[in-house]
Amino acid sequence: QVLLVESGGASVQAGGSLRLSCAASGLTDSYRSYCLAWFRQVPGNEREGVVSAHSDGRTTYADSAKGRFTISWDNSKTTLYLLIDNLKPEDTAMYYCAAVACSPSRYESPPLSADQYVYWGLGTQVTVSS
Repeated sequence: QVLLVESGGASVQAGGSLRLSCAASGLTDSYRSYCLAWFRQVPGNEREGVVSAHSDGRTTYADSAKGRFTISWDNSKTTLYLLIDNLKPEDTAMYYCAAVACSPSRYESPPLSADQYVYWGLGTQVTVSS
């Protein structure tokens, strides 16, 4: 069974930084290769893909995430971190972690569409004040 737990969300001032964590359990037991991704959602809007990462190291960044968002893995490739620099009020959202099996034959690059992901965490709230 795959379980995703996000943490690190907070209320911060614009210009600050946050590092979010997604701890995944059960993935390495279930799949040889997998993708983890960060999404964010504001009430009333669709869930937006921010960045995704394959267990082999490949990444996909949304255009809106290039420059201020950086992802990294822990050594075991079971925790995915999302560092957000120079936070802006428009970054305010619930941030979700998602996972899916990612065989090389299925995806050329880690997907960033919410409908491709099977497992989801409960989210962590980021609030940025000006």
